[in-house]
Amino acid sequence: MLTKRTIIGIGVGSVITAIGLYALILSIGIQTINVDETVDVAKSVTYQFTAPKSSHQNFKVTGERFHVKLQTPADGIQKDEDFKNEITFDWYVLQEGINRIEIKNTGSTELRITGQFSKNTDPLLFTYHIMVITAGIVIIGFSAAFSVRKPKGF
Repeated sequence: MLTKRTIIGIGVGSVITAIGLYALILSIGIQTINVDETVDVAKSVTYQFTAPKSSHQNFKVTGERFHVKLQTPADGIQKDEDFKNEITFDWYVLQEGINRIEIKNTGSTELRITGQFSKNTDPLLFTYHIMVITAGIVIIGFSAAFSVRKPKGF
């Protein structure tokens, strides 16, 4: 017969395992990052991500004055310029690697940045999901052990 603690433990462990499995399934494949943010006066923002070959990247910056530094892998785009009003960058990655975008607000009004980036999944994230799944299974195992024999002190 299952005790109250065992049922609660199995329920909690099952929920944790399900969350880990759901996150693991969602993180498989190419991820899309949608950007829509503002940058205050004299502040900057940096985006850095590993993009797969032939993936589509784009962003648009709107504001009074700003500096954009864009670096793509291999012989891709290398920009380090000042711009006014509005600029749009749209490109396909020629070689898999790290894309780095630095945008600094040099004007007297806020900047608005919108865009969409495609990136590879972080391999470390895969490990985190496996650890969450394992933690859920361990909780289920300990909870099931409580119904077999109660350890001293519990």
